Amino acid sequence: MANILMPKATAVWLIDNTTLTFKQIAEFCELHHLEVKGIADGDVAQSMRGVDPVARGELNRDEIKKGEADPDYSLKAIAHQIDTKVPQPKRKGARYTPISRRGDRPNAIAWFLFHHKEVTDAQISKIIGTTKSTINAVRDRSHWDSANIKPVDPVTLGLCSQIELDELIAKASEKRRKMEAEAGNDGPGLAPIDPEAPKDEADDFEESKRSDELTAETLFNLGGSKD
Repeated sequence: MANILMPKATAVWLIDNTTLTFKQIAEFCELHHLEVKGIADGDVAQSMRGVDPVARGELNRDEIKKGEADPDYSLKAIAHQIDTKVPQPKRKGARYTPISRRGDRPNAIAWFLFHHKEVTDAQISKIIGTTKSTINAVRDRSHWDSANIKPVDPVTLGLCSQIELDELIAKASEKRRKMEAEAGNDGPGLAPIDPEAPKDEADDFEESKRSDELTAETLFNLGGSKD
């Protein structure tokens, strides 16, 4: 049997890129055929990235062709591995989501919008494989299933791994701190009322009143002197 370094990841790649039977893949990867079937159905290794055994020097394409041509053929691993380094290609575009789980994406979007407003629409689109139009529909409640949408952790829904989610939240944590800092600022307060203003107005009023009284008294005295 072949001593495969990453059997499940290798099985993921073989399922996605060949027509080998579950039994052939299970034998080569040293897995149970039911486990391989579970990987193909999306019940096992949901967020695992496939690893190419050809690029890793564990298998050649001629062996794959022989296996595809004969379901009873047992794949033979290359004796001397050329490269044991696991390639980590950068994923481009949105994640592919199995049809059976696409209906869960609005719930995951609602979870991000409710718990992590600092995560951008582009980041949400990439990690759970959705579109910005769907995100906007969930945000403004114009989505056709808005009445049934509820926030659910995307890891629980199987749309991403916990490691991927933690990395995303960590990257957005600085933005979250800035948002919280801005929300905590009291901002410029109201200008204090000048305590002298009412006093000045009252003084002006009293002065005006005294002036009026003085004028009236003066006129009255003048009139008395003439009598």
